[in-house]
Amino acid sequence: MWELIQAGGWLMLPILLCSVLALAIALERLWRLRPAKVAPPNLVAQIVHLHKRQRIDAEAIAALKESSPLGRILAAGVANLRHSREVMKEAIEETGRHVVHELERYLNTLGTIAAISPLLGLLGTVVGMIKVFDVITSQGVGNAEVLAGGISEALITTAAGLAVAIPSLIFYRYLRGRVDALVVTMEQEAIRLVEILHGERELEE
Repeated sequence: MWELIQAGGWLMLPILLCSVLALAIALERLWRLRPAKVAPPNLVAQIVHLHKRQRIDAEAIAALKESSPLGRILAAGVANLRHSREVMKEAIEETGRHVVHELERYLNTLGTIAAISPLLGLLGTVVGMIKVFDVITSQGVGNAEVLAGGISEALITTAAGLAVAIPSLIFYRYLRGRVDALVVTMEQEAIRLVEILHGERELEE
């Protein structure tokens, strides 16, 4: 492994750094974006039951806010329960924008890694071929060992860049899709809560 890294030249260092960073982001986001953690089921029903028992106070709202991203969104609506439906929705939407931004944390970095990794590999290819042509210019084509070293450097960096970019792109697309699905779920739950608390809809057990 170390021999391959050495053979690939100095451009292998940023490619390796990208691979470590991409792996760390993918694992962290997979852990953070668990559906049951982000949008726990039956959270709306719990809030409605508390409302019916008149147990929604500052402590309950604070606990709801700390429970999950969906809880934070719903807490913004519950905190404005005494106001109109429009005010509740505005508070929910404002908090929702912040929550979605947090859910998307590091995804742009992962997408950037997926984009630049093959470019770093291509740059390594260019550097390797420049070395090959320099050898041909100065020594002719007789020094097969040096020529092979330049070609090897070009191929190794290209392969390494693609090896980092492909799984990074897969994780980026997958995590982006998971965030989109979670956002839809949270929107539906928030609207359902507002309608139930304002008497426009019955709680479906």
